[in-house]
Amino acid sequence: MKYAIGIDIGGTITKIGLVSQDGKCIKKTSFRTKGFSNFSDYVNELNKSINTISSDDLNISGIGIGAPNASKNGTIETPANLKWKGKLNLIEKLKKENKLPIFLSNDANCAAVGEMMYGNAKLLNDFIVITLGTGLGSGIVSNGMLVEGSDGFAAELGHYSMNNMGRLTVLGVQGGLEAYVSATGIKRTIMYMLSRYMDDSVFRNISYNDLQGEDITKAAEENDSIAIKTFEYTGKILGEALSNFVSFTQPQAIILTGGLVHSGKWIIEPTKKSFEKNLLPFYKGKVKLLISGLEDKDSAILGSAALVWKNI
Repeated sequence: MKYAIGIDIGGTITKIGLVSQDGKCIKKTSFRTKGFSNFSDYVNELNKSINTISSDDLNISGIGIGAPNASKNGTIETPANLKWKGKLNLIEKLKKENKLPIFLSNDANCAAVGEMMYGNAKLLNDFIVITLGTGLGSGIVSNGMLVEGSDGFAAELGHYSMNNMGRLTVLGVQGGLEAYVSATGIKRTIMYMLSRYMDDSVFRNISYNDLQGEDITKAAEENDSIAIKTFEYTGKILGEALSNFVSFTQPQAIILTGGLVHSGKWIIEPTKKSFEKNLLPFYKGKVKLLISGLEDKDSAILGSAALVWKNI
């Protein structure tokens, strides 16, 4: 049996896993991305984690890494939701301590490759994956091929402007989608709803920095009107955006993954309603809205590991 190491560099947590070629994550570890203000210190911790889950008696084919703003040149450039700025030579630094082949791609591209290999896109040639985490990422597959662009920065749909009078993304895009639809965006919407409505809500006693996405789902389940309004608002914006995205590749499906998807019906139902409402007539009934077919907790690791099988 062959194995690969899959690494997901998230804005909050970095996850590392040892994955078999048939898609089973047999060992994993993680650490807080935000715990390292210095990039070299972060890379040292990453190498330690790789060594922790590696084993000399296993046939490890390589390392696949999913990261925001990853280029084809092995760098991460001006990542929106990471502390470090500029051009970060990730692969060059990792190879000083590690001799395995290393493959790097945008985190949402990894999710798309993972869905093709292990998930709900096994039989699809045209689809879009939307990752709803700290930010919003996107991976596009057209005619069975990943759309990467000349440097690897294609499909930055999180910074697609929905409203040039709206909120700023971390990269300064006015009205950018991830400023509304992401773990961070939905927290901002809670604060907006508290200022707009006078309804009683548990969130009137919780500061922004103490607010967690799970709190919003729990409150909605307890009929908190601010939480419910927040999900409806977020789903409406996401559904409108997805209907627009259909027009440039006509996918067979759009697959949603990431932490915000764990809110279940609260985010999915308003998104589907808005999506169907805003599709052009000749797309209606032709595009499925799906949840990731990868195991929830390991989906990002599996997607990153799939880069290895795609490239060796």
